[in-house]
Amino acid sequence: MSRLMTDNLNMAYADRLIVENLNVSIPDGKITALVGANGSGKSTILKAMARIMKPKGGNVLLDGQSIHTQPTKQVAKQLAILPQNPTAPDGLTVSELVSYGRFPHQSGFGSLTKHDKEVISWALQVTGMSEFEERPVDQLSGGQRQRAWIAMALAQETDILFLDEPTTFLDMAHQLEVLKLLQKLNEDAKRTIIMVVHDLNHATRYAQHVVAIKKGKVVCEGSPEAVVTKEVLREVFGIEADIVPDPRTGVPLCLPFELTESAAAEAEGKVIKNSESRLAGVGA
Repeated sequence: MSRLMTDNLNMAYADRLIVENLNVSIPDGKITALVGANGSGKSTILKAMARIMKPKGGNVLLDGQSIHTQPTKQVAKQLAILPQNPTAPDGLTVSELVSYGRFPHQSGFGSLTKHDKEVISWALQVTGMSEFEERPVDQLSGGQRQRAWIAMALAQETDILFLDEPTTFLDMAHQLEVLKLLQKLNEDAKRTIIMVVHDLNHATRYAQHVVAIKKGKVVCEGSPEAVVTKEVLREVFGIEADIVPDPRTGVPLCLPFELTESAAAEAEGKVIKNSESRLAGVGA
């Protein structure tokens, strides 16, 4: 049985329903990638499972109990999240940032214990950030900054780690740096990792389980081979693509070459509508 799952989950912004009756189970000890077009509800689902957003209906279950009824510190000892584009106060050093991950394990305003310091040191070491521990976070490169935030999440000592688009705004080298770190954490420590991913080829190469989402509903989930098919890509992304095996690992790689007819017609309609709106504004 999966430790983490949703039960008829409904999520909304104001009165607009984004996710409806979602039932998904996250495999333990694996990397799960949530994929889908912009606005499909991926980040909303992630935030709900990480307890950042409260459901409009249904439940997120952790070890069989509703995650939204459990004490905050208890949940923080079991899961950690790295949101999109996190920011740290000016001048905050890497070691200070990572120490924040120990907060769920502290009582009141107690100072760091010997164990806290050992965990912080381990998190810095495993993410390759020990040499930067006294450097201000705002003076790091993009990849280093992401690794510092991941170190903070690791310092929470949780079995479950959420990441919302962890490679956004990073160049290719730094993207690989972060993804290989997550892969190593999963392989060495069997951490359960759930991440929202834009690049399908990153999902197939680094995740063992993929969930394809469209308009807040699961279209397909399973292994990369089961999810990244021409049929699913047409339905979820509105694209025509060639699927070829990765020459190194054999997992499917997506090579998109055209929009589907319906996606192309929808895109053209949006362009016409936007043009008409601008012209109407000028005429006014």
